[in-house]
Amino acid sequence: MAYRKLTAQNIEQLTAQGCTAKDWTEISVHEGLQLKYVQYVNFSGTCRIGRFEKSFQMAGGIEKHSGIYHATLHNVTVGDNCCIENIKNYIANYDIEDDCFIENVDIILVDGKTSFGNGTEVAVLNETGGREVTIHDHLTAHEAYMVAMYRHRPRLVSRLKELAAEYAAQVSSERGRIAEGCTIVDTGYIKNMYVGPCCKIEGAGRLKNGSLMSRRESPIHIGYGVIADDFIVQDGSQVEDGTMLTRCYVGQACTLGHGYSASDSLFFCNCQEENGEACAIFAGPFTVTHHKSTLLIAGMFSFMNAGSGSNQSNHMYKLGPIHQGALERGAKTSSDSYILWPARIGAFSLVMGRHTTNPDTSDMPFSYLIEKKGVTYLVPAVNLRSVGTIRDAQKWPKRDKRKAGEQLDLVNFNLLSPYTIDKMVRGLRILDNLEQLSGATSDTYAYQSARIASSALKKGKTLYRMAIHKFLGNSLISRLEKVEGDLTRLRPDLKDAASGVFEGEGDWVDLSGLIAPHTLVSKMMDEIEDGTLGTLQAIDARLHELHARYYDLEWAWAYRLMLSFYEIDEERITHEDLIGIIRQWKEAVVGLDKMLYEDAKKEFSMTARTGFGFDAQKQKTMDADFEQVRGDFESNTFVAAVTEHIERKTALGDKWLAKLS
Repeated sequence: MAYRKLTAQNIEQLTAQGCTAKDWTEISVHEGLQLKYVQYVNFSGTCRIGRFEKSFQMAGGIEKHSGIYHATLHNVTVGDNCCIENIKNYIANYDIEDDCFIENVDIILVDGKTSFGNGTEVAVLNETGGREVTIHDHLTAHEAYMVAMYRHRPRLVSRLKELAAEYAAQVSSERGRIAEGCTIVDTGYIKNMYVGPCCKIEGAGRLKNGSLMSRRESPIHIGYGVIADDFIVQDGSQVEDGTMLTRCYVGQACTLGHGYSASDSLFFCNCQEENGEACAIFAGPFTVTHHKSTLLIAGMFSFMNAGSGSNQSNHMYKLGPIHQGALERGAKTSSDSYILWPARIGAFSLVMGRHTTNPDTSDMPFSYLIEKKGVTYLVPAVNLRSVGTIRDAQKWPKRDKRKAGEQLDLVNFNLLSPYTIDKMVRGLRILDNLEQLSGATSDTYAYQSARIASSALKKGKTLYRMAIHKFLGNSLISRLEKVEGDLTRLRPDLKDAASGVFEGEGDWVDLSGLIAPHTLVSKMMDEIEDGTLGTLQAIDARLHELHARYYDLEWAWAYRLMLSFYEIDEERITHEDLIGIIRQWKEAVVGLDKMLYEDAKKEFSMTARTGFGFDAQKQKTMDADFEQVRGDFESNTFVAAVTEHIERKTALGDKWLAKLS
């Protein structure tokens, strides 16, 4: 762009329009600038002003022409077609790009060199320290998980922190940036902030030392009364209505509002936090809490929904708030639930009541934890037949609000995966051992400070077997479709050249959304430690590779489990073996779907209709009122989907049974 110094005539005009300058020679203007749009401006330091040719259309039909009115600017560059008006204090050391609207703001400044929130250490899980995560504006849930949870690999943690610190140093500057298309109105104190394209800040109280990584495709909105210090917010997120953040990272497409309060916490993509409070939590993708009375503290969560009044304790009044816990992916808490940390709750489990005996049910996924008179009862696997579990699994992909383009967190939505199925295999083995050791006639069994009723143990074993049959059948049929039924191509070819071990074998881990074999994750960590993966970009590329290879790696793992679970000789596998697996798969899929169908029917029972039908002739109007609000059972979209699923899977099983026969 062509900029020039002011002429004597220009200075005279600006002075007549109420403008002053400490040194007029430090002011440069665009060749096309009409000076009439610069009024009552105090300049100091080096300033550069673009041209003002457009107007902003305001709500209510008001039009405001671009320009600078009633402001003090110190070392500021203003791009084309900006409107800056009524700055109560001043703007200092900022580059303001084109088409920005800034009005009724107290102060916007950069004071010295700043990294805009990058490099801030967030003390997650342990309030007293020891699991700090260094945040930066490219942080993923998976990198954060490795830093927080792999403290037994100090070289790995040190290297990841070094890379984050190097990045923070690279983006540090003594000048701030407000990118093109931003709106900042009715806002108080803004210091050491980077503001990305098309960000909208309305009525915020204080924003200090942070980055708003807004994008044109997915802008950020910061609403009224927000106070945030030492933070980063990713694109597509909304932070509203008196939310208070201190040392926090907010991932893509998150919503925080209604007076939510959080300190030393990480929130990754699609989290929704309202009304309550968080302290030192690691909130993986799709962590949700809506209620004013809910406190999440010192815990790790993902795909989680916290009921009203949910609470945890991390302080036993001995050595301080040093305890922590985890609700593995998909776990939920009911209203007024309580967990005394340390504890670990298995994936897709439901916690009801108060639990003070530090349970570890990580090898019992899809369970209920129920409190009866102060005692924790475990009901294994029962959530596999819950309509709520399946509804959750269906809704998460639909509620992913991230826009196409750069998605930082790599999310695997699968309900059944090597991660959960391996836990079921272990859980089945544990239940068998409990029954053998205590005897099949026992009324209850003790497990991990919990009790399991005899009937619950037997049902749990049945449900785990059904889920394993379902997973292995799904994997087998997917592979048969891929190899067109050729048995010679069933065997995976993903062997590691050095060890000769199938790459998918062994334990799998959930890196807060990304599910992968531990062997490959460990190999990646080795390469981070020795410098082979020497940049954050290289690490991110490897994570993308692991995520993209999921289904091939899943089959490598499922194939080994299939051989052992069904006791099949790899060298003598036959069509009859596969027919037997598919028959058991078909029975399991249809059986579980029928359980879901019956569970859904409870929502249409007479008990569920309590509260419907009002005033005169209540009994006569109850059914009609219920059906107008809820519809009838058979036409319910979920019920119809279950019925269609039974038909579709039955047909698929019959097809392959016929082919293999």
